[in-house]
Amino acid sequence: MTATPDARPRGTRLPRMARRRQLLSAAQEVFVEHGYHAAAMDEIAERAGVSKPVLYQHFPGKLELYLALLDLHVEDMVGRMREALASTTENKQRVRNTFRAYFDFVSTQGEAFRLVFESDLRNAAPVRQRVERALQDCAEMISQVIQEDTGVSSDEAHLLGVGLVGMAEVSARYWISTHGSIPKDSAEQLMARLAWRGISGFPRTT
Repeated sequence: MTATPDARPRGTRLPRMARRRQLLSAAQEVFVEHGYHAAAMDEIAERAGVSKPVLYQHFPGKLELYLALLDLHVEDMVGRMREALASTTENKQRVRNTFRAYFDFVSTQGEAFRLVFESDLRNAAPVRQRVERALQDCAEMISQVIQEDTGVSSDEAHLLGVGLVGMAEVSARYWISTHGSIPKDSAEQLMARLAWRGISGFPRTT
């Protein structure tokens, strides 16, 4: 689930969930443009076309607004990984699909990935905990597949899962920072080939 634009003239009454989506969409634009610390609730309210009291009815403060937005995006990231792993039982394609999931995440949603990976609030405890938990969830899903298919221990499988998640995250973020100097499909294939050459070296037990 992602925040979606729903611009309305100031004063228009919306159902609560529709208003919440509208506020989150405006907040995402402001946070991505200015960063958390420079973002102002006044500007978010103005961008959404509502008064500040309406904004505060839904979110008691800027941090709560930011965390609600962050929750949407880490949930989306984990969901993409879950779908990628469940999409096939052929492991080489699974590796390709997991890298595609990360590249898709960083290349969509108007740079919303920066709220997850590059926020100026990244070191704040509630933000750090959410991001670390999401990355651990991804690593755990991958490690379960590795352990089911190989003879490695659970600790070894988890370390491999963490390594693959780190490779996917860092390479996808670097790729987007180069403004797609390599075509997306080619970048995904390149990193998937690298990962597969390593992980396929572990013999299957099933």
